[in-house]
Amino acid sequence: MLTSTRPRTLVALLAALAALVLVVAGCGGREPQTGQQAKAINIGYIAWDEDIAVTYLYKELLEQRGYRVNATELEVGPIYAGLAQGNPDLFLDTWLPQTHSDYWKQYGPQLEDLGVWYDKGTLNIAVPKYLTDINSIDDLKGRAGLFNGVITGIDPGAGLSRTTKDGAIPAYGLTGEYTLQTSSTTAMLASLEKAINEQKPIVVTLWHPHWAYARYPIKDLQDPKGAMGQAEQLHAVGRQGFTRDFPEVAEMIRNFRLTDEQLSSLENEINSAQKGQEQAAARRWADAHPEVINSFAGG
Repeated sequence: MLTSTRPRTLVALLAALAALVLVVAGCGGREPQTGQQAKAINIGYIAWDEDIAVTYLYKELLEQRGYRVNATELEVGPIYAGLAQGNPDLFLDTWLPQTHSDYWKQYGPQLEDLGVWYDKGTLNIAVPKYLTDINSIDDLKGRAGLFNGVITGIDPGAGLSRTTKDGAIPAYGLTGEYTLQTSSTTAMLASLEKAINEQKPIVVTLWHPHWAYARYPIKDLQDPKGAMGQAEQLHAVGRQGFTRDFPEVAEMIRNFRLTDEQLSSLENEINSAQKGQEQAAARRWADAHPEVINSFAGG
C-alpha cells in the first residue's frame, strides 16, 4: 500500500539508532576478521503485507541456496537511512515515483536500484463481484440507497481516505449522496467479509497489492476520470556495492516479477499463517508455484 495511505514516521534519532543497531549486527555480510565476503544478507522490511510476503519468500529461497539471511522489521525512514550507511543490504519495497519520493531524493544517489518487480500499486474503490451492474465509480451515482449512502473506508488520516474524499467523491458527483465512513483497515475488512458472507451490497476503499483480492470475490470499479491517481512501481533496492558483493542475488532480483494475482496469492498465504510461521507459509507458496520461482530463481 502506498505511503500516502499509511502513517509515515521519520524520526532522526530512531533512524540513527536503527542504522547503528544494524551496523553492529554486521555490515554488508562481510567477515570482519578476514575481509572476505560471507554468504550473509541482511534484509530490512516494513510492516506492509507485500513487503513481509516477498521478504520471507526471498529469505526462504536464499537460505535454500546456502545464504544466511537476517530479516529485520523497521520503520521506512530507518530502512533508507540504514541502506545509505551500508546496512541492511537489501530492501524489496520501494514505491516510486510518488510514495517514497522524499526518501529517494535524499538517499537514492547512495543506493542501487535493482529493478521493478511489480507495477500495479494503485488506490481503488471496490465492490463484491456479485454486484454485476456496478462496474465503474460512475455507476455509484444515484445508487446511494443500495449502500445506505456509505463508502466504507480505512484510517481517516490515510492518503487513500483523502484521495477518496477529496478526489473521487467530488469528481463523480457523489457529494451529498455518499459519506466516507473511516475507522481502520481491520474494521473495513471485517465489514467487507460480513457483507460478502451475507451477500449484501458494500463499497469499500482498497489498494493493490492486497491479499483481500485473493481471499474475497471483489472487483475494482473503473476510474475513467483518473480520480484515484496513477499506478506506482515497486522496486528492490540495495546498498552501494550490492551487485558486486551478491551478483547471483542481484541477477535473481532483476529477473523477479509478480503479477497482481501471484502477489495477492502470496500475501494471502502468509497473512493466513500464524505469527512466526511466515517463512513456512512462503515455502508452501513457493512449492505450489514452481513456474513462478523458476522464472527468476531457476537452478
